[in-house]
Amino acid sequence: MGRLNGKVAIITGASRGLGASHVRKFVAEGAKVVFTDILIEEGEQLERDLGENVKFFKHDVAKLSDWEEVVKETEKLFGPVNILVNNAGMSIKTSIEELSEEEYKKVIDVNQVSIFLGMKTVLPSLRKSKGGSIVNVSSILGIAGREKSIAYVASKFAVRGMTKTAALEFAKYNIRVNSVHPGSIKTELTNVAYKNQQEIEERAKQIPIPRFGHTEEVSNMIVYLASDESSYSTGSEFVVDGGLLAEI
Repeated sequence: MGRLNGKVAIITGASRGLGASHVRKFVAEGAKVVFTDILIEEGEQLERDLGENVKFFKHDVAKLSDWEEVVKETEKLFGPVNILVNNAGMSIKTSIEELSEEEYKKVIDVNQVSIFLGMKTVLPSLRKSKGGSIVNVSSILGIAGREKSIAYVASKFAVRGMTKTAALEFAKYNIRVNSVHPGSIKTELTNVAYKNQQEIEERAKQIPIPRFGHTEEVSNMIVYLASDESSYSTGSEFVVDGGLLAEI
């Protein structure tokens, strides 16, 4: 407890699932958190549940104007930002042959362009704080490919490279930038992504630690990277996948 005392964080894509887990963990560790999403009802409920140290804003992460407003409101509420967690993302699972240009670009906007906009817009606030941490949530599909995932894989590979470039540029400001690469994590969307419980169980058997990860296990990694405990880590990938990539 208290690993993020005095820190101000922005976390995107956080009304449910992994993002909501990150918000809960950050608050428990002492941070003040502005979290954003396009899912308004869930976001407002999470804000009510967690109390005065959190604030929810509707936010299209692919729009620069929305980013500017979020940063302005965060500074007004809590002060300059210490931590940015770029967690928002989406996927369209279909073949290259069937995927439309519009669908491809939508995934790129949400998963990749948003990372650029977020880092660019929050940088001045991080500099006011005399340093801080950016955590970009990628995926194991930012390290390895998968069929019927061309846009998602492209965007998550890009996040990995963008993280390294930002780490090099921001080091002089005492700002660290790292990426986190979750594998199969159990969330509200798991039952949507798989046809039935048997398919989920078969997928779990392919993982060296033969189960889906818990959201808290990813949140624990993100808290570590957000905190001063990881003060000598930047420009690196941190994988939370139960050993799946070890076999690829």
